[in-house]
Amino acid sequence: MLLVPRTRRLRSDFNLGAGQAEADPLLSEAFYESGDYCAIRSRRDPRCFVVARTGAGKSAALTRLEEEFPGKVIRIAPQDLSLPYITDMQAVKYLDQLDVRLDLFFEALWKHVLLVEIIRHRYNVDSPVAKQNFLRSLMEKISRDPGKREALKYLEEFEGKFWCETDQRVREIVEKFERSVERDAGAKLAIAGQGGNVSGKGRVGTSSESRTEEAERYQRIVNETQLARLNKMISVLNEDIIDSPQNAVYVIIDDLDTQWVDERLSNDLVRCLFSAVLSLKRVQNLKVLVALRTNIFETIDFGQRGAQGEKFRSLVLNMKWTRADLRELLDERARAAGREAGLEIDSMADVIPHGNSRRGDPMDHILDRTLLRPRDAISYLNECFSSAIGGGNRLTWEDISGSERAYSTDRLLALRDEWGPSYPGVIDAFEVFRGCSYPMTRTDFQSRLDEVMLLPAKRNFAGVEWVESLSRNMWNSGDGKLDWMKVYKPLTALFFKFGFMGCREGRSPEVVYSHDDPDHVDHHVRLGPDCEFFIHPAFHCALDVQLAESEWRRLSSHRH
Repeated sequence: MLLVPRTRRLRSDFNLGAGQAEADPLLSEAFYESGDYCAIRSRRDPRCFVVARTGAGKSAALTRLEEEFPGKVIRIAPQDLSLPYITDMQAVKYLDQLDVRLDLFFEALWKHVLLVEIIRHRYNVDSPVAKQNFLRSLMEKISRDPGKREALKYLEEFEGKFWCETDQRVREIVEKFERSVERDAGAKLAIAGQGGNVSGKGRVGTSSESRTEEAERYQRIVNETQLARLNKMISVLNEDIIDSPQNAVYVIIDDLDTQWVDERLSNDLVRCLFSAVLSLKRVQNLKVLVALRTNIFETIDFGQRGAQGEKFRSLVLNMKWTRADLRELLDERARAAGREAGLEIDSMADVIPHGNSRRGDPMDHILDRTLLRPRDAISYLNECFSSAIGGGNRLTWEDISGSERAYSTDRLLALRDEWGPSYPGVIDAFEVFRGCSYPMTRTDFQSRLDEVMLLPAKRNFAGVEWVESLSRNMWNSGDGKLDWMKVYKPLTALFFKFGFMGCREGRSPEVVYSHDDPDHVDHHVRLGPDCEFFIHPAFHCALDVQLAESEWRRLSSHRH
């Protein structure tokens, strides 16, 4: 064991680990078991869809689960599922354009992937011989049940691909489906023109056949998927494969935030994944965990085509952090980092400045400038340590304030990266608030929103579609009389959801942000004429936000 010499001085390389789980050297040693992690780990807790903002610790929790239960966790990466390949298939594109419901096919695909991955893991199926041995032993076990024997034939159909990598098996299923469509059409599906778009020239079927008749014919093909036998195989999974706690297993699907699939079909694919996971809830010794970023989850239309959104939402675990949780997490990391650096550290209080009546509590100061996410707090403190100029055994207030601009700029860019895919050009909307006061009156805030609404006139602005959509009521007002709620609430609610700004009602002493109450601005009374609006302190330095004298006096009196 390498002995680290004891020292009392913080060096510039001292840090609290990384904000990203995949690059965090302290994750194993300093993992904080929050209530949310305990819910993820518990097979009794039914919540299996882990939804959170980026930086809230989804990936860290799932990585910790793998460490805690070695050999009991199966991780399926979206890039191994050939999802872009699926959406580029001619059959899928063509049927989607005919409005054929592909839900049953997508759900069967997900069930197949999950089922085979669990079987491969349970029986170590990595060759044709291993597959035959597994099938033989399982057939003997279920020999008295005709339904289960019939279900097992489903697996025998994948003779040559069962032990292959996930993407190869997915491609085989999709190609088999496409051949079924082509057989019915009596011709190969053709692409007309460039870019893979199916046009009228590439249509399958006779010219006299109506679009409705054609769609109904292909809908029957989709409906003839193997769902019945797959559902029976789920019973086999529960009763004969992972039939005891000793064989219990977790399945993790993370990184669904990535831009991995055609936007037209992503909603259907993810929604059908949720349906497949719901079907697997009856397998007692299995827990499938799907991690999804909040903004992606909100775009999924669970009400579409009869899906029961309430069932899905009851299984959602929204990861959130309290200030107390973050303080304990940072204390854990400070102790672990201290051991690495040869420092005797019991808590963050040993390495941050003392509080005082003028500046208040340094940890409150830091947490006030986060969106209450671990990544924010770790990033801020790491910036403080790396740029510390005192060279002593603890940070100074000058180190904290001197690091804030770099941290704030980084957080603004992180917010752009988080929401930019859904709202292109959003950084231009943030820039509209440069130099604003803290707080803004409703009139001041309104004038800034007016500027945002004019962004589509800016050359090369990428967010024309979403800005015009959210400001439609402004341009349709006609008579010149503006209903503030109708005109300005859509953009207000969006910036609030981002965590970019918060608001304070009339005489209320507290500013509310989305991490405090996600539904706060849904109530019109809270956006009344005396409401004040606040750019979140995390972005003050990046946008040169100016503290109003009235707010400075209020904060000063509060500290005293």
